[in-house]
Amino acid sequence: MAVMINDLCINCAACIDECPVEAIVDEDDNPTGEECYYVYPDKCVECVGYHDTPACAEACPTEGCITWDMPFTADNKEHFAGGNYIDGNNYVMDDADAEMPFKDSVSMDDRAARKPVIED
Repeated sequence: MAVMINDLCINCAACIDECPVEAIVDEDDNPTGEECYYVYPDKCVECVGYHDTPACAEACPTEGCITWDMPFTADNKEHFAGGNYIDGNNYVMDDADAEMPFKDSVSMDDRAARKPVIED
């Protein structure tokens, strides 16, 4: 997944049109039932090859809403297979075997702590 939209989301839609790979869905289509937007972990590319910073976070008006998550790679499949999404929910994905690009400049500690993508 690489990035996650947390429950600070105000459902403004600023991020949806910015995603170059259409990995984000609104609260009505959030497969976990949460009242916030959802980033499909098997589709998110952290804007690698598109932008220097994830475009969703650049567009988001809510501070701390979009955070780093673990990269969607073979090494992290257990993270995405368990109840590690918001409120202990399971992640939902279309292709559990996908290997997604990620920004290796972001530490695994920052990802595990779900640090905001954009920090003021």
